[in-house]
Amino acid sequence: MKSSFLFKGGIILLVFGGIFWWFFSSSDQPIKNYPSTKSGPVLLFGDSLAAGEGATAGNTLGKQLGRLVGTDILNYGVPGDTTEDGLARLPRALAENPKVALVLLGGNDFLKKIPREEVFQNLEKIVTVFQARGSIVMVLGVRSGIIGGGADEEYESLAERTGAVYVEDVLSGVFAHADLMSDAIHPNDLGYSKIAERIAPLLTKYLH
Repeated sequence: MKSSFLFKGGIILLVFGGIFWWFFSSSDQPIKNYPSTKSGPVLLFGDSLAAGEGATAGNTLGKQLGRLVGTDILNYGVPGDTTEDGLARLPRALAENPKVALVLLGGNDFLKKIPREEVFQNLEKIVTVFQARGSIVMVLGVRSGIIGGGADEEYESLAERTGAVYVEDVLSGVFAHADLMSDAIHPNDLGYSKIAERIAPLLTKYLH
């Protein structure tokens, strides 16, 4: 009887210990520059996905996301850009003094087989330079089949190291779905709406 009681007590302790560990280990990490007193714009910085290639006029990712969160979003997306290209044009984006910078880069690097170490070094520079100007940075991960094998761990690690907000695999559930894609790589209007819906709750949280 006594051993049974001790056994049950041990199980209860394990269960509550697991809940305690999960609660504290899954707590939100501190986000650099949040809360923010800046009054600057939201800026979307990236490649063709950020530019909204494949969407009709007024239905790019930036436009649809802006409608969801109730603010205009500056579009600094350039089709074909790699992370190195992004670094080169970073000064122009910094001049906008964004309150929140959404960084969506990496896909073209992987398509060009640029070493991942170099890719994430460039991304870290972009993130930290925005942060040094007081911006909250959101790292938008791209890990679907578009880059062959995925890089979700690297994107997540980057966000954790830098104190950036992380949105995992924005193309999840969109890539390779014919009804959501305009071509083999770029979403259509509906596909971009799915991505915008994935980003909007977090962007809303860190805008206020």
